[in-house]
Amino acid sequence: LSSSDPNDEACLTQLSQTLKDPLNNLQNWTKSTFANPCSGFTSYLPGATCNNGRIYKLSLTNLSLQGSISPFLSNCTNLQSLDLSSNSISGPIPQDLQYLVNLAVLNLSSNRLEGEIPQQLALCAYLNVIDLHDNLLTGQIPQELGLLARLSAFDVSNNKLSGPIPASLGNRSGNLPRFNATSFGGNKDLYGYPLPPMKSKGLSVLAIVGIGLGSGLASLVISFTGVCIWLKITEEKMAAAEEGKIGQFMPDY
Repeated sequence: LSSSDPNDEACLTQLSQTLKDPLNNLQNWTKSTFANPCSGFTSYLPGATCNNGRIYKLSLTNLSLQGSISPFLSNCTNLQSLDLSSNSISGPIPQDLQYLVNLAVLNLSSNRLEGEIPQQLALCAYLNVIDLHDNLLTGQIPQELGLLARLSAFDVSNNKLSGPIPASLGNRSGNLPRFNATSFGGNKDLYGYPLPPMKSKGLSVLAIVGIGLGSGLASLVISFTGVCIWLKITEEKMAAAEEGKIGQFMPDY
């Protein structure tokens, strides 16, 4: 049996300090347990899986966890699967996750994560799954993620991402798995294949013609009304003048 690893202890200690557990679901996550979380393939921590005395998987899903993700999570260098989905975790995705060189599954979906997707995730060459849907992520999708040859599942839907979808992800070639529109939907300012074309925010040609015709018609009505009023006034003035002239020639009785 392998002895406990100091890196795993630092990883778990820092993670427990940045995460908030209002429902006390992680009551066994204590300092004494962090010092020796594994015994071979046996784990003493709920949500953790061990492999030869090292933390192999962390699955803390749907536990109402809050707080943020510690960058010191990168100390769990043997970690191959990280699943913190369906919680209320906020803050950024740490760039330090790039040091999890064995990571194959990253699921941070259904949280309140903010900021940009770190391009450094492309350094995790074994990533098969990146699931970040239903968060508050902003910025563009890093083109570097398209370099992950093993990537078979990718979902960034329902965020606040913007800009073009990298062709290396939206239009993959060869034998690489392809991702459809559901992987990218729900991002108002994200565009490009495989999403449908964005609707034009400008006025359509018909709308412009309609406005032009409407304005022209309104101007014509106003002009015509003005002419009618002017003719009416002129006619009344002429009638009054003629009546005055006739009165001068009429004899007095």
